[in-house]
Amino acid sequence: MGRSMKLIRQRESLGAEQDYRRSLSILDAARSSNTGPILRIYQPRPTVAFGRRDELNPGFTRARRSALDAGFAPLVRRVGGRAAAYHGGCLIVDHIEPDPDPKTGIQDRYRLFGDMIVAALEHLDIPADVGEIPGEYCAGEYSVHAPRTAQDPDRPVKLAGTAQRVVAGAWYFSSVIVVEHSDPIRSVLTDVYSALGVEWDPATAGAVDDVRPGTTVSQVEDALLQVYTMYSRYMGYGSIQNS
Repeated sequence: MGRSMKLIRQRESLGAEQDYRRSLSILDAARSSNTGPILRIYQPRPTVAFGRRDELNPGFTRARRSALDAGFAPLVRRVGGRAAAYHGGCLIVDHIEPDPDPKTGIQDRYRLFGDMIVAALEHLDIPADVGEIPGEYCAGEYSVHAPRTAQDPDRPVKLAGTAQRVVAGAWYFSSVIVVEHSDPIRSVLTDVYSALGVEWDPATAGAVDDVRPGTTVSQVEDALLQVYTMYSRYMGYGSIQNS
């Protein structure tokens, strides 16, 4: 068996900027060491994560103010994409791994981790799938979605988005799964996207508990860790070790 995967279960958010900086510091450490992969899981404080395109948008100052007025801390991340919102009803999963050739397999990682989120949600009887849906916020080819109801399969809602950062010697893949309380996310993004002048369909912003009422963050985390256990075996890692 290979190296173990280290699990960091961060019990309390440090705040939007601090949480993001911690991910980058773990990435920086991974690139200069021979450690195994690191899995970091936490529930964030209310945050609107803007992309660089948003920061350059003439409406950014107003969009930033809209986030603050709604109680969401604005953050500009170094990866691409448009604004995304999350809060304590969400689960952030950061996978950080040393890699001598991190640029190889970028698209494969998007597919793999998207499929892993789908597999975790399927454990909870949620018919999830991977792919962009028309009008979604922070649109991405590998977003995870599911129909809000079985009776209306043609109107899916976005449940998770993914992004990654590649540096010399390592890569960092981050997934945000919206599990509970989609209303505040839908509301703040409506104001933010209006300020940015970017069109989207608020009906596409959902949460896992919209699809399967009563689902909790803890249940999604447990299902995801089951999938990660299978992943670690497939990749030849010895085990997942709590830090």
